[in-house]
Parts: sequence; structure tokens; C-alpha cells
Amino acid sequence: MQLKLVDTDDLFYSWRWEHDLGAIQNIMVPGETVRPVLRELADALPTPLPGETVEAALERSLNGPLTTRETEFQLATDLAKALIPYRLAQELNGYLEQGLRPHVRLQPSHATGQVPWEALRVDEGERFVTNSDLSILPAATVRNAPERRVTPWNPENPAVTVLDPKVPGAGAALGSVLGPEGPALARRLGLGDEAFRRSDQTRDTIRPLLADASRFLYIGHVTAAAHSLDARLHLSCGPGTTGRAAVIGGHRPLTAADIVLGHRPDALLPWRMPNRVAFIACESGGEVRYAEPVGLVAAALHTGAQYVTATRWTLPTDAGIRRFAPRATPDTTVIPDAVLAIDDAHRSPDPIAVLNDWQRARAAHWEAHGRLEDSPLVWSAFATAHG
Repeated sequence: MQLKLVDTDDLFYSWRWEHDLGAIQNIMVPGETVRPVLRELADALPTPLPGETVEAALERSLNGPLTTRETEFQLATDLAKALIPYRLAQELNGYLEQGLRPHVRLQPSHATGQVPWEALRVDEGERFVTNSDLSILPAATVRNAPERRVTPWNPENPAVTVLDPKVPGAGAALGSVLGPEGPALARRLGLGDEAFRRSDQTRDTIRPLLADASRFLYIGHVTAAAHSLDARLHLSCGPGTTGRAAVIGGHRPLTAADIVLGHRPDALLPWRMPNRVAFIACESGGEVRYAEPVGLVAAALHTGAQYVTATRWTLPTDAGIRRFAPRATPDTTVIPDAVLAIDDAHRSPDPIAVLNDWQRARAAHWEAHGRLEDSPLVWSAFATAHG
């Protein structure tokens, strides 16, 4: 199914099945039905609200409904009731009754860009992802761009992994994402300890490697700016590096525009991305919330990627979870398992199905045991765009 949502004062749905593209269904859900529960969701997420600091947002979220099973159940149920129209549910159930698992390719609207569709609780003990596969449908202007050439996937080619790079001159806000878990994660990824916190992973060293890579796995910092093409990936690029972003604290971020157009403003030299790309960083997939949704995900798709996994909201680090979540212990760790799950998915022939399998398993553990490590706060932050 291709499912597209459009905002006005109300929320409009349009969907069709790819085996019957001419049969298009349309429905409108009144704005007063969805706005209250979307506000509840925003209050539960770790993305800072207007005027809120990152620390305050983490404290609010990690003491909020997504960290306790009963309150999360209620929010996820309310979201499902408001956002899954009856007619749509009927069609999906029709395939389930035939023993078929639908694949819903969803194009969110501006207002629904942070909805964790996989986690919506459609029945007791069942989430949307329990019975369906879900992915993000890129805008037609991105996936059907005439100049777009999808890079073939060759699993024998090496992967390019950027694991928490050192950012020159960065303050605490751009410090280590993984902390003490970094070296162990590097080993679990099949890399040496030296792969963690490298200081030589710049745009000039990475770009030529990506052209012949099977995958690109980035774990680090992403920050938003005034518009989506200015979404910024933070590497080890010093102030002398060329690019479209201004120097910040001793380094120059890499923008989505740098990827699409090339990071030399005097020459049009687009990057060439591998078939699979993962940006495991704060709100790396947040471009759907902009009026012109062309950020890092769209940039990667435009320059060759077929699958791009990114996050819908600010991703709390393990250190942040231990500091602000009352139920956390000194041993609580969540992010490394998510990184490994995404890495496994991108090694497979079907990244969407494998990532959804992991999310189904996490959902089942959360339903059964309510452990903080299994909360949708982290696992439902991830979605894969496929085009």
C-alpha cells in the first residue's frame, strides 16, 4: 500500500495498492480528532519543544508516558484510534485474513512526521508492526527524479562506518554519543577499537569511499537548521574544509545540500551514496516536518541510496537515559542494540522486513515485561525510507 497524508485544518488520507494503482481511496479525518493526541505525543517525545533546552526535553520525556507500560499503552492506543481510519483498517484486515502481511509505504504529513506508526497499539498485545511491514514512502519528486540513479547493492563491497567521530572544537553538545560503550560496539560490529571516535573521518576522506561501498552507517550528531537542505551531519571536518555551512566552534558541518550538490561551492560535484544508508542520530529523518522536505534522507536517496534508515525525533543517549529516567540503572544500555539491529537489517536482502522484525520483537518484550530497554522511546524512533 502507498499511503499519503496531507495537512490542512484537517488530515487527508489517500491510499492505493501497488498491484491496483488505479483504485485510489480518499478520506478526511477532522483536525479536532487528531490534534489533541498529536500534542500528547509531542509532550512525550525527547525532541525539545519551543523554548525548551535539550536537557529539559530529555528530563520531561524520560519521566513521561513512553517509559511506563500502562501510560504508553494508553498513548499508543489513542494514536491508533485517531490516526487509523476504519476504512483503512478494514482493507488491511482483509489481507491479514488471507494470511498475507501488507507492506504499508507511508508518506507522513508535516503534522504526523513524528508519529511512531510501528508502535500504534491496534489491539491488545498487537501493534501496527505486529501484522504489517512499514516503511517511509519518499516524495515522488525525490524517488522519480530524472537524474536519480540507484546504486546497485553488492554485499561483497566494504561498508563505510563512522562511529561517533570526534568533532574539532566541539563543546559538550557535540561530544561522544556512545560513551564507554563505544569500543565494545565497534567490536560487535566487526571493527577494531580504533574505529570508535576517529578524528580523520572528514567529507574529503569519506566521499571517495562511499562510491564503491555496500553500505554507509553513521552514528553521531545531526542538527537541524532553518531549512531542511541545511540539515547538518557532524564529522571531523576542520574550519578549512569547503562546504555550504558556516564554521561552528572550530569545525564545518556537512549539510544535505553538500551531499546533493557537492561540498565545493565552486563546482557541482554531487556525492555518490551506496545502496543502503543509516543515519543514527538525533532527528536525522526530521525533514518531513519542514515545508520543503529535502534533508539528509532525501539527499541520500537522490544520490544513489535505495534504503535510508533515520530517526523521527531526538535520540536519547544511554548516558541521558541513565541520568534522567527514574527506572534506569547504571547498567541500562539501549543504543548499541539498536545500532546492531540496523546494521543487521542493512546487511540483509530486505532491510525493511529485518528492521520490522526487530521492532516486533521489542514490542512483544515491552508488552510482556515493560522493561525500560524495550520501550518504544527508542525502537519506534527508527524508520526506513525506500524508493
